[in-house]
Amino acid sequence: MFSAELKSDTLKGLVNIISTLIDEVKFTITPECMTLKAVDAAHVAMIEMEISKGAFESYSAEDTELGLDLDKVKGVLKLAGAGETIKMEQDDSTGKLVFKVGNITRRMSLIDTTGMNDPKVPQLNLLANIKVPIEELQKGIRAVESISDHITLKAGPEFFELSCEGDTDSVSLKLDASTAKISTDTDVCSMFPPEYLANIIKAIPSGTQVNIELDNDYPVKLVFALAEGEAKVSYLLAPRIESE
Repeated sequence: MFSAELKSDTLKGLVNIISTLIDEVKFTITPECMTLKAVDAAHVAMIEMEISKGAFESYSAEDTELGLDLDKVKGVLKLAGAGETIKMEQDDSTGKLVFKVGNITRRMSLIDTTGMNDPKVPQLNLLANIKVPIEELQKGIRAVESISDHITLKAGPEFFELSCEGDTDSVSLKLDASTAKISTDTDVCSMFPPEYLANIIKAIPSGTQVNIELDNDYPVKLVFALAEGEAKVSYLLAPRIESE
């Protein structure tokens, strides 16, 4: 059994983040929270999310799993105005999830979660830790994403840099300790595919502080909170390794 209410803006923010990687998702439901772990089809990026009951206007659940088509959920979101409450309730008799938005009721078939296994989350101990306002990252992404087929992230004790270099042009965003909170004893650098990094950074809502964990030729880890801290997101992106 699952029944909950939450603001449309909250649901939209959560769906936008998840759908940067996948269209179909399995939520693991407990009486205290909803969680998911998923990788994209190319196994380049992974997302882990925990949404506590505090993110909802109301929440009542037993242990269960829900498989959702996020494109269909986006269709529900189009029916809701800003700040409007969306009600969700699992109908065990029909195997559907019922959405109520104002006077509109949408019954949505659930996806079979039998073959949807939770990926194993790698345990990483990365050397650099940088805390950056999302607005700075979004400005950097807008500047670099059309220049090259890779984005370079660098950090040192006094700086954090997002850059790329193409055949004719180059561009970079460089932040110091006045804008970014930087914690590292050494310089680190890794390259990443721009479309993955751009999609996740663009989807993160304004006002969010993003914690970036970085190391030499290791995955980058982006950690941030949504829904006033009640939803926690961890995003891992594999590096692009240049061949010798």
